[in-house]
Amino acid sequence: MKQVAVAQGAAVKKQPAQHQSTQPGHESRMFPQPEYVKPDYMPSQKLLGKVALITGGDSGIGRAVAIAYALEGADVVIQYLNEDDDARRTKQLVERSGGECMLVTGDLSDPGFCSALVERTVRHFGRLDVVVNNAAEQHPKGDIREIRQEDLESTFRVNLFSMFHIVQAALPHMRRGASIINTASVTAYRGSPRLVDYSATKGAIVSMTRSLAKQLIDKGIYVNAVAPGPVWTPLIVSTFSAEEVREFGTDVPMGRAGQPSEIAPCYVFLASNDASYMTGQVLHPNGGEVVNG
Repeated sequence: MKQVAVAQGAAVKKQPAQHQSTQPGHESRMFPQPEYVKPDYMPSQKLLGKVALITGGDSGIGRAVAIAYALEGADVVIQYLNEDDDARRTKQLVERSGGECMLVTGDLSDPGFCSALVERTVRHFGRLDVVVNNAAEQHPKGDIREIRQEDLESTFRVNLFSMFHIVQAALPHMRRGASIINTASVTAYRGSPRLVDYSATKGAIVSMTRSLAKQLIDKGIYVNAVAPGPVWTPLIVSTFSAEEVREFGTDVPMGRAGQPSEIAPCYVFLASNDASYMTGQVLHPNGGEVVNG
């Protein structure tokens, strides 16, 4: 059985206060390190022979998904912005888990890069079976009047518009049975007073997922989403204050932030044949919050 070393961190009620000054943050500088695969995870070749493109795959949920996919038999392409140390580490972990991994650095706010990312994937691997639109940014503000125009536009370009550009480029290469999986958020359902623009993008992602699923159902391409609750990732320590990081996730029923290892199995399920009767849906690994929709 393939397995990787495990970064421990699950079930911690509070994280130590910490902050990183640049977004989207570096997982290598977090303490404790996020857990990217559970010690008892049992792969069963659910994705054997598939090729997956994962945006924001260098760390956090993206890293956990990349490793899980490799354990299940897939090869992966990881897009990241500029976190070279995290990306190289993820590549090592993916390869140790049995998958081939190609790293591609670039800015998802550029439509041309999104198209080039897909073309590089297909040129290298000859196919594309799974697209995981996962990358995101956020700029917490307590007053909507404080949201700068440049941050608003950047949030929508990275979180939402990039999904359109990547899907538009990917569809000609995707066969029946392929999957598109979008990362939404619990904020799309319950809102977040300090993340109005971010929450707006995540709500739009839910609607996009449902609409695109109906558009592609006759082509046999599945479109679903995952809406995590609070998860211990570099985006948290790079966008919230040290004290906010200490309390992060304690307001959900389980009383703690989730680990990427607890979210990644949702992406495995949605990319596998186990989800063959499921499209236009959203999974909710969110620590026990009850959401509508």
